[in-house]
Parts: sequence; C-alpha cells; structure tokens
Amino acid sequence: MSEPLLRIENLTLSLDAHHHGARVVDRVSLEVERGGSLGIVGESGSGKTQLLLALLGLTAGARVAGSIRYRGEELVAAPDRSWRPLRGARIAMIFQDPMTALNPYLSIGTQLTEGVRRHRGLSRAAAWRRALEMLDAVHITEPRRRMEQHPHELSGGM
Repeated sequence: MSEPLLRIENLTLSLDAHHHGARVVDRVSLEVERGGSLGIVGESGSGKTQLLLALLGLTAGARVAGSIRYRGEELVAAPDRSWRPLRGARIAMIFQDPMTALNPYLSIGTQLTEGVRRHRGLSRAAAWRRALEMLDAVHITEPRRRMEQHPHELSGGM
C-alpha cells in the first residue's frame, strides 16, 4: 500500500503563554489518499482553521506537536525553505467569505490569476483564461463579469 498524500498524526496545537497555553487542536489524526478529498466540519471555535493553518506552517506563536507528512515529507518544525514550494502551489486554504478572504482593493480577476501566474508561470492572458475556467467549473454565473468585480460585489456563497 502506498503512502497517503497527506497524513496527520496526533497533531496538537497550543497557543502561546499570552493565551494561557490554550490547546486549540488536540491529538487530531487523519489521512487523505492521492486523488481523495476530505471535508472538515465543526462548530465555530472548534479548531478547524487552526488545524489548516498548521497544515500550511502558519502557526507563529503556537506550539505544534505531532506529525504532518505531505507526500512522505515531515513538515512539523520544517524550515521555511521547505514550505515555500508547497504553500499556494501544492497546499492552500480558501476561505468561504469573500469579505475576509479577498483583498477588497483588488478585482476578483487579479486575485484569482495571481496564484496561477506565480506558481504555474502562466502569462497574464493564460492565467485569465484559467481563472474563467475555474469560475465556470464551480458554476459562478457570468464569470467574465465576476472577474472585473471586487469582493464586496459578491455574495458569501460565491
């Protein structure tokens, strides 16, 4: 049997002393097979975002214990240079609310094309076409119009 794409074992995340060392993720274990998917649900404040921030190595000021292995590579306590090729290109988090997830000063098109231009080396035109394909794939109405809009012009479900 092959190594899963992602394996998290006994992950614990505790906040700094300023937050009284609160444990916000407590011994979470999960696996995602190559080609698989996993939904993470829970009540507000249950640690979903903190778990995913740990998966991105964005836990400044927190103590992380346990193991996060992506494609067999251990990421807990990995140096920043190990994270650079992963963040955005291989591992990313997309927040649902466009009012907090997106920059209010930039168009949707600018923000959707940034990642594919940076991580895939696409030209501006090719990135724009790819972003339109992505919007169409998730059934966003009028994708060309949406690309020109700003986050406050979208609904939370978009």
